[in-house]
Amino acid sequence: MRAEYHAASGSSAEDLFIELFSDTFGAEKAGYLYTQYHFYDIYQNERFADFFLESGGKRIAIEIDDEASHNPTLVSRNKFYDDLLKQNSMIHLGWDVYRWAVRQMQIQPDTVCDELRVFLGSCPEFHEIEDYLPMQRGSSIEGTDLELKEHQKQALASLAVMREKHETIALLYHATGTGKTVTAVSDAKAFGKRTLFLAHTRELVEQAADTFRALWHPELVGIYMDTVKQPDSYIVCGSIQSVALNLEQFHPEDFGYLIIDEAHHASAETYQKVLRYFRPAFTLGLTATPERADDQNILDIFKNTAHRLDIQTAVEIGELVPVRCIRIHTNIDLTKVRFNSVQYNIRDLESKIYVPERNTLIVDTFMEYVSNKRTVIFCASVKHAEQIADMIRERGVQAAAVSGSMKASERREYLVKFQKGEIKALCACDLLNEGWDCPETEVLFMARPTMSKVLYTQQLGRGMRLSEGKECLIVFDFVDNASQYNMPYSMHRLFKLKDYKPGKLVLGKSKQMEADAALYARGEKPDAIVDFPVSATDYEAVDIFNWQEEAAGMLSQMDFIRRVDVQSETVEKYIREGKIIPDLIVPMSEYKQLKYFREETLEAAAKKYGWRLIDDSNRKDLFLEMVRQMDMSYSYKPVLLKAILAHSDAKGRVKLDDIVAYFRDYYEARRTAGLLPEKANSIFAKGGYTDREAQRNILANPFRRFEDMQMLRHTKTLGIIEVEPTVWKHLTADEKAEILRICDEKLDAYFSRL
Repeated sequence: MRAEYHAASGSSAEDLFIELFSDTFGAEKAGYLYTQYHFYDIYQNERFADFFLESGGKRIAIEIDDEASHNPTLVSRNKFYDDLLKQNSMIHLGWDVYRWAVRQMQIQPDTVCDELRVFLGSCPEFHEIEDYLPMQRGSSIEGTDLELKEHQKQALASLAVMREKHETIALLYHATGTGKTVTAVSDAKAFGKRTLFLAHTRELVEQAADTFRALWHPELVGIYMDTVKQPDSYIVCGSIQSVALNLEQFHPEDFGYLIIDEAHHASAETYQKVLRYFRPAFTLGLTATPERADDQNILDIFKNTAHRLDIQTAVEIGELVPVRCIRIHTNIDLTKVRFNSVQYNIRDLESKIYVPERNTLIVDTFMEYVSNKRTVIFCASVKHAEQIADMIRERGVQAAAVSGSMKASERREYLVKFQKGEIKALCACDLLNEGWDCPETEVLFMARPTMSKVLYTQQLGRGMRLSEGKECLIVFDFVDNASQYNMPYSMHRLFKLKDYKPGKLVLGKSKQMEADAALYARGEKPDAIVDFPVSATDYEAVDIFNWQEEAAGMLSQMDFIRRVDVQSETVEKYIREGKIIPDLIVPMSEYKQLKYFREETLEAAAKKYGWRLIDDSNRKDLFLEMVRQMDMSYSYKPVLLKAILAHSDAKGRVKLDDIVAYFRDYYEARRTAGLLPEKANSIFAKGGYTDREAQRNILANPFRRFEDMQMLRHTKTLGIIEVEPTVWKHLTADEKAEILRICDEKLDAYFSRL
């Protein structure tokens, strides 16, 4: 199917979608998209979602299909039913599932962008998904047979020791009445970071708040439950239901310490959603009921839903093996290869890397140095994997190409043989990033150039598992020539290591790293790599510049415009004329640049030109201020606001047709009552206008000012006017009533003057 997309579109379906996603949310956000995300359907068959991402507490799958894929008259019945099973299994996992067709992306790109904004939100909070990293370390503390005072001391001491060992999650099994909450509060206070306490009943939340006030500080404690919401308190005691429904009011890293009371409920989706969302430094579960009806260990649930260890910490504490790296330079030039924010153009890439010289270099390196070690060679495509496997077999070593397009039985056979050492080289492109693990893997060849941090890290994770007798993982980075902006990932770019010495540890325990560095400083090399192409005196400075990471802390041009109370054309003009200088310009192609700005640049421009800064915290107040101070050359603005309040849905969206009908009814009612509808030059005074003319008038006149202030948005392809979500969701019933009252007063004053 991918080949059909390629032929039809001139670029892959993935590339098309990533481009539209980047246009909608910003190119720097595309790094959160996970391609070919592995999961299991309800029958435990392996599946891959085309795209997967996490926004807030939601997990979202996106499928890209050709137009025949879901037409039972054009595909086989089995294929049709199989696709239904895949989609239903995604929904069963609690994911939101969205689908677009390749042809639709080609001929209706604006529609797809508009739908993305509607489905995912205009400014979604995307998060990295770390399923390829080791689970959080955790332990349980028993306390049922201890006296309260002794139990507290022992539990607090145990928790302190856990954190010294880099453990980031724990579970307290304490009998009812033995002071679980007191222990938790005491530990949170000792930890000294902002704390969130979650429980499922009002009584438990209130009891916890009282304990925090008594043991920590009364003024620090806030409640987040029902109608009382104090999200900015240093200590927040909330109901799991209220917090799960309002995750957008919190940042994932707002809290350093998270306490889950009655943790035996943690398998419920509400708890899972919250645990996936927040990224605390330490998580503590409390329960008096360690046993579950389904025999699943609660700590296993916590470890699978809370955040994961980062790779460096996991190596430091012995959860993953150390890594040595050898860079193999090729003569392949990627500088002219087109790219979007995370992927190379597949046709350009194929023309560059599918060359005999590069393939020969890969195979020669394998044969000379690691042909006796189990090696995974990550290739750029199925075709590339098959080429490399054929060349290795011709040299007399067992190798196999594996991919998701193979029969499952054949794939399993190859993987078992590799695990046993009967096959020495597995050449893979799409299969081994997710859903497969072989701890015995000793060597990785990174022969697939990628700009995706996610993909590179997933590939690295395939070789870092612990195995008996395995001292380290050897990574061969095949380094192609590239520009600063389309540089592929490597070990040194991933971990920001500016200095390279062949074979030196790039990841290891602190003492190992120090000992290794001392060897190289003396011009010696470790025994473990004596057979590799390593000279301890060789040195290379590595360019680790990464535009995605640079841009991550900046404002895109889209964000810049959204933050100031002037028209978008004004900002664009000032940038074009050099009055505002971007802090980072990324050349995506000959015709397209991405521009990014530091916060200080925004603030300086606002001060210089007298612009007011807008953010989500003051947008509603500025909107109300704008309504109260509304200037009027015509009566259109208050009529527009009244139309929106009359017809908007729960999310502040209203059909443009309904607004047009409201305008028509309003002015015709004045005419029927013998009142002057509007000024003589207004179409609503003249009459005889069409709906299209009325719509054009509304969008050109009253709407434009609200749009420039980022208060209203027009989704053209859907025919919808939307109140900015950060304004709408914070407007109270009283404030909406005030807006209506102001509109009526403004209209009365306007028409009395007229």
